This record gives sequence, structure tokens and C-alpha cells, in this order.
Amino acid sequence: MSDEMPHLTIPVGPDDHVQGPADAPVTLVEYGDYECPHCGRAYPVVKAVQKQLGKRLRFVFRNMPLNQIHKHAELAAEAAEAAGAQGKFWEMHDALYEHQTELSQALVLQLAHKLGLDGKRFEDDLSHGRFREHVKRDFSGGVRSGVAGTPTFFIDGERFDDDWSNVETLLAALKR
Repeated sequence: MSDEMPHLTIPVGPDDHVQGPADAPVTLVEYGDYECPHCGRAYPVVKAVQKQLGKRLRFVFRNMPLNQIHKHAELAAEAAEAAGAQGKFWEMHDALYEHQTELSQALVLQLAHKLGLDGKRFEDDLSHGRFREHVKRDFSGGVRSGVAGTPTFFIDGERFDDDWSNVETLLAALKR
């Protein structure tokens, strides 16, 4: 049996949502589900780590909606992508996590309005499943990279299986 950690099979590319410079010394990729309570707990940890590392960190978020467990996960992922098409991915990403326990079609539309999105275009994108394939691509890339649950993190392409639930542990791993 190999001791080698699973690796990210799909490199960070132009289809990804990225915060931080492309030439940052370290890249953190998260496969997340907007309805997952563990992802909800990881959200402020990632924010704190981003704040502490600043331009030394590139953060990438990929969709991993666990539809069998979370009935609004797919909707939320597609809503984030639809917001991204209007230049507001990260704003919707944050709003979804900040309202995670209230996820619904009505909430997603309310958030889109609050973010100043073109409501008709946003609703049209959702009703026609315009971003379903993008979400599926993220999901299947996660499966190929050995993601079995959320959140799953990769640091510079290697899966991080240690404790992500506190800032100090994740920060120490990112600085290594």
C-alpha cells in the first residue's frame, strides 16, 4: 500500500474561481458544498488564513455538492456559478455560506437581488441549468482526485488530511 497522498488531478485553470495572485507561493484548493455544516465551519477558518497570508496565498473553490445529503447543494453551486457569470462569484459564495441554514430557491433569488445581479438573467441561468455542466466537471474532478467528503482541501496539489478546523493548524500546513 502506498503512503502517498492523493493529488489534485485537475490543475488550477481558467475555469476556476481564484482569490490571490497566480504566482503566490502556496495554493489552497477547497472542494466544498454550500449546505455542508463542515464546510460552513471551514469557511471562517479559510477567511482567517487568507487574511493572515494575504498575497502569499492563492485560494481556489470548486463545487462538490453532495446532493444525496443536501437538497439545496446543487442549487447553491449553480447560483454561485450564475453569479460568477456576472462577476460576483465570491460575493455569492460568501453570502451562501453566511446564510447556509436558510438555503432555498427564494433565498438564492433574494441574495442575487441584494448583490445587484441582473435578476432575469440569473433566474434564466438557473432555470435552464446553464452551469450544471460546470458544477458536474468540478464534482467529477474531485472524485478523480480522491475527494470523498466535504470540505476536502489540497495544498499545492496534495490532499490535506490533517485538522482544518482551526486557523493555526491550517496556517502551519500552508507555511510548510
